[in-house]
Amino acid sequence: MSEQEQPIVLFGGTGQVGRETRLQIAPWWPVLAPPRTEVDLYDPDSVRAFLRLSKPSLIVNAAAYTDVERAEEDEERAMDLNAEFPGLLAQEARARGIALIHFSTDYVFDGAGGTGRRLTPDGRRAYRETDRAAPLNVYGRSKLRGELAVGAADPAYLILRTSWVYGRRGRNFLLTMQRLARERDALSVVADQIGTPTWSRAIARATNELVRKTAAHLTADAIAERAGTYHLAAGGEVSWHGFAEAIVAAMDTGARDWPAGKALPPVKAIATADYPTKAQRPAVSVLDTRAMQETFSLIMPEWRDQLRECLTSGPG
Repeated sequence: MSEQEQPIVLFGGTGQVGRETRLQIAPWWPVLAPPRTEVDLYDPDSVRAFLRLSKPSLIVNAAAYTDVERAEEDEERAMDLNAEFPGLLAQEARARGIALIHFSTDYVFDGAGGTGRRLTPDGRRAYRETDRAAPLNVYGRSKLRGELAVGAADPAYLILRTSWVYGRRGRNFLLTMQRLARERDALSVVADQIGTPTWSRAIARATNELVRKTAAHLTADAIAERAGTYHLAAGGEVSWHGFAEAIVAAMDTGARDWPAGKALPPVKAIATADYPTKAQRPAVSVLDTRAMQETFSLIMPEWRDQLRECLTSGPG
């Protein structure tokens, strides 16, 4: 098999980010995205066997345990998929002399604020890649351990931390708000958690561009030159309440699935304390993306622009 024929192996290819990434890369390079019925991500032997047979030129990991609430009671499986699995991929990438791109999260931070140049409305600074990670919940801890496992194996790697991911498929805040707006007369959404909603397709586009820029021939050396952790998120920041307001305001009351005679529901701002959850969330998880801009000349659109395009595009 020639270098040009060696595929990119993408784990998590049916998820929000993975599916979109596969669709972006596939037109110019072969992509193998095995379903979980073919490769058991919780079984290292199954993963190793697939990599041995597929002989990838690059590994992209978009697979993750993303249910923040359920992870509080299912810590073992969350750790297996979010920590052990990335570490295994990193070891395999290093052994094969290829690179790994791995997605992580803003929830590795505690919400106290970082040292970035961007200020949130309450005066706290956005997080830079070098700020101390101190996750508040099992999901965040599992993702941080995954980052550390990748770094410990030390292949040529890029860890891409993103934020508040949503899209037109799967389970996410956008689809939940749209459903509730059709069902309820009023919505109540927390207004004291601030982050950056980021569209799955925008993440995939940026990842595709990164692959093209750093590895035109998919060589590990090309990524190793700029290896490390980078923040990849939309511009701007907003609370969950502000995001919900923007989603509801954009809904079409004349659409076929809109209840006849129903007006757009008001969106009430509430405090986190008014909506207790099993998993504690960071009050601020805005990511400073300057390193991504300076290293790769990649600038993500503002969150409002991403939302607008998402709502007028096809499902994804």
